[in-house]
Amino acid sequence: MIHKRFTSDPPLQDQLGALVNNSSGEVHAKKCDYVRECELPLIDLGGLMSGDQRKKRKCVADIAKASSEWGFFQAVNHGISQELLEEMRREQMKIFQMPFEKKASCGLLNDSYRWGNPTATSSKQFSWSEAFHVPLTKISEKDCYGEYTSLRDVMENFAAAMAKLARLLAGVLAENLGHPHSAFDKICNDNTCFLRLNRYPKCEISPEMVGLIPHTDSDFLTILYQDQVGGLQLMKDSKWVAVKPHREALFVNIGDLFQAWSNNEYKSVEHKVMANAKMERYSIAYFLCPSYDSMIGSCKEPSLYKKFTFGEFRKQVQEDVKKTGQKIGLTRFLL
Repeated sequence: MIHKRFTSDPPLQDQLGALVNNSSGEVHAKKCDYVRECELPLIDLGGLMSGDQRKKRKCVADIAKASSEWGFFQAVNHGISQELLEEMRREQMKIFQMPFEKKASCGLLNDSYRWGNPTATSSKQFSWSEAFHVPLTKISEKDCYGEYTSLRDVMENFAAAMAKLARLLAGVLAENLGHPHSAFDKICNDNTCFLRLNRYPKCEISPEMVGLIPHTDSDFLTILYQDQVGGLQLMKDSKWVAVKPHREALFVNIGDLFQAWSNNEYKSVEHKVMANAKMERYSIAYFLCPSYDSMIGSCKEPSLYKKFTFGEFRKQVQEDVKKTGQKIGLTRFLL
């Protein structure tokens, strides 16, 4: 049962309460297990631009190793200015400060506002968060911004910088497996990729409440810019570990499509965000996705996965979530 009432914007507690009443269950009432804090591999991407081939080779090796062993790494000297990152954060906070009714009805950012989890069938499938999930194709359109005109230029510059970095890293990982740096250039472009602006309101209900339920990402790779609140956890050696924020780093993680394409050389790792009882958390994620008709096949034989299009994969994920409340993912496509 939900024992404590407080005002939340968006009205997450009301949605969660309906789930609990329908299932006659408790809200994550179990005792918290200890979760150790870890520091992800920290990689200086300046090595990729170095004229020193030894430094460049080491940087590539570090990226590949982290992608294989962790599925995650932190990147510093990534080429995106701190000024742009901070400006994007300020603009992000402005739009989330709108009253819920306005966020839900004003059509801002391609009418992409979402909150909670409408497909949840129990409290364990509920995400204590809100977001704008924006196609890159819509970022330059004036009609998407309404009164928030200052957001447009910042968001265009931010998206362009993240896209450039994502393609650089995808190219490095493709080359490491003997394929061209441009392997994904034709299938991943502004018509297929997304930005997701996230806000995790503070939550006083339970220390076990999740801001984003455990999942893997349905893309090639994701780049995350987050604040210093913390809450990101990932699965390592069958245990959850908490990721310590790094002020100057961007976080990079491998998605399902890269795991399938690399034939499990790179790992798409389950991760989640824990809610915070004392303060809200902000993050922005860039998702490197292909077109829906792009065929995803393993880069070497024998393949562990049958070939599938990104559209088929997305459809299967959506069907699984609708039926079970959770994503099943690549398991569906194993040979």
